[in-house]
Amino acid sequence: MKTDRSDILTCLRNSADYVSGQQLCDRLGVSRTAVWKVISQLKEEGYRIESVPSRGYRLVESPAGMYSESEIASRLHTKWAGRRLLFFESTGSTNPDAKRFAEEGAPHGTTVVADRQTAGRGRRGRSWESPAGRSIYFTIVLRPAFAPDKASMVTLVMALSVAEAIHEVTGLETGIKWPNDIVVNGKKVVGILTEMSMTPEMNETQFLVAGVGVNVNQESTADFPEEIRQTATSLKIESGKEFDRAELLARILAGFEADYEIFEKELTLSALKERYEARLIGRNAAVRVLDPAGEYTGISRGITDTGELVVEKETGETVLVYAGEVSVRGLYGYV
Repeated sequence: MKTDRSDILTCLRNSADYVSGQQLCDRLGVSRTAVWKVISQLKEEGYRIESVPSRGYRLVESPAGMYSESEIASRLHTKWAGRRLLFFESTGSTNPDAKRFAEEGAPHGTTVVADRQTAGRGRRGRSWESPAGRSIYFTIVLRPAFAPDKASMVTLVMALSVAEAIHEVTGLETGIKWPNDIVVNGKKVVGILTEMSMTPEMNETQFLVAGVGVNVNQESTADFPEEIRQTATSLKIESGKEFDRAELLARILAGFEADYEIFEKELTLSALKERYEARLIGRNAAVRVLDPAGEYTGISRGITDTGELVVEKETGETVLVYAGEVSVRGLYGYV
């Protein structure tokens, strides 16, 4: 019945007028009894649905804070991103889940969403537990036709899509701390982790998974682990407003689908570079590059068409910084 629930909710949400029971039956290939049962269930969950004889049903309002498979699916206007949606109220981490589904044959665009993570994982293996009801955690499966050396650019594509979607939904000014942290008012609101599986010959990409965590409705820095309270924030903390996570997730997926298709055409960031650099924090400012081979400072000059950060050293030499174990900071702190 899950598919019927999502489809019926989608039909109601996308209609400006009443939708008759017969229209729903014909469109979805289900009985009137099945439609009535789903409508009743939705009403019990808090959806305000008007039922008018001879006219049908009209969605008036969704329950505040509703975050479910049906709610998210009903908001999607994509061709492939999130069209197969796997929703978990709680899971260890969406990235391992998505990799497992990909290994089992999950198609391009399959998206794993969790309301709560108990073993989230970030850069250098850092882990944390994430409470329910506050954040967006999702991972999308990609099955690219390009070589493994192009995969790192997908992380920057996702960063751009997320930063723009957050700005569109919240009005907050978002910046990108190269390569893929999203920052609001100098603090991190989004982390992105992209992982790749290659063929045994190591010459083709089997699949990619791009995982995203967005701090949405945390009310104070006390909601974060102590070690990141100085650098983390949420959209609610910065705006004073609570946001609809399903709406924001749908906007992110729509933006990413469009940006990924642009990237796929040339397999460079050339067509996205101007938009990315417009949000790049520290561009034309001094940065410190924390390279295991030795730290150095310089001026950030933007990115290349393949996503490396261009840094002009104090000596006048221009170097390209590659994402990985190298970190870039502002001279006096996180940004």
